[in-house]
Amino acid sequence: MSERKNGLTYSQAGVDIEAGNELVERIKPAAKRTARPGVMAGLGGFGALFDLRAAGYTDPVLVAATDGVGTKLRIAIDTGQVGGVGIDLVAMCVNDLVCQGAEPLFFLDYFATGKLAVDEAAQVVEGIAEGCSRAGCALIGGETAEMPGMYGDGDFDLAGFAVGAMERGADLPAGVAEGDVLLGLASDGVHSNGYSLVRKVVERAGLAWTDPAPFAEGRLGAALLTPTRLYVKPALAAIRAGGVHALAHITGGGLTENLPRVLPEGLGADIDLSAWDLPRVFAWMGEVAGLDQPEMLKTFNSGIGMVLSVAPDRADALADLLTAEGETVFRIGKVTPGQGIRYSGSLV
Repeated sequence: MSERKNGLTYSQAGVDIEAGNELVERIKPAAKRTARPGVMAGLGGFGALFDLRAAGYTDPVLVAATDGVGTKLRIAIDTGQVGGVGIDLVAMCVNDLVCQGAEPLFFLDYFATGKLAVDEAAQVVEGIAEGCSRAGCALIGGETAEMPGMYGDGDFDLAGFAVGAMERGADLPAGVAEGDVLLGLASDGVHSNGYSLVRKVVERAGLAWTDPAPFAEGRLGAALLTPTRLYVKPALAAIRAGGVHALAHITGGGLTENLPRVLPEGLGADIDLSAWDLPRVFAWMGEVAGLDQPEMLKTFNSGIGMVLSVAPDRADALADLLTAEGETVFRIGKVTPGQGIRYSGSLV
């Protein structure tokens, strides 16, 4: 073929293949640190392989989950503090998996941007690898998409995909009954839901991300970027100890909408809101935005990131186990006849 003068290249169209290759090389050590039994190959292939038998399963059922980080990304991008959203991405997927009774095995990420900034993308993926390490799952693949014209300057988006497994017949919820004790595990703040409202609250307060946080040490942006807590290892320890009937990850929809998802037809829950202290970040947002208690409870986690429904005769032992695993545990209520959540006391 004869050479054409003034021919366009992919690079001139805005896609830098070399930058993508550089990113892959940068993140290989981070991915390697997440290796666990079952991983069969490193990054770079067209697909990722995982051996369930090598992971210790004999008759496994696979469980899959996918999620993103939402508009929390806007704060991360605007402040340049992007490492923590990688942890968020993993947590939002694997915390859901464990609610099914599954052990997270591996994770894949999707990073999309208009113009690839290798250092920034590497920070995000290193955060993803850190989240995988905390959850005990392997980062075995992903995709970086550079799409000029699709995103504003400096913007990017994330999606995560987690796959877990359990032995057949071990799925949750199972055995939830009237009288079950509800154990709430403390959150690490807002986690990764409700950030469209969070950003409106900050706007109403007239604050910048670099201003001191009204509810914590340090800058406002950094405080609001505290990563989502990973509950996987403590939750799995509790499940394996016996007596756990259900787990509910408290994300968008709060306690009001997430807890009923694991309760059988004809059963609801009584929740004592005075069983834990409302974290200062929620109290501040409630004051600035005039959020009433019902709105708070159906928008944010309000200080409880995971709820376990457990057999009454196992409640004390499981609370002790979870505490030993590093969780702050509250006895927040019980399973009762009827539908929905009934609250007593108040968030303070």
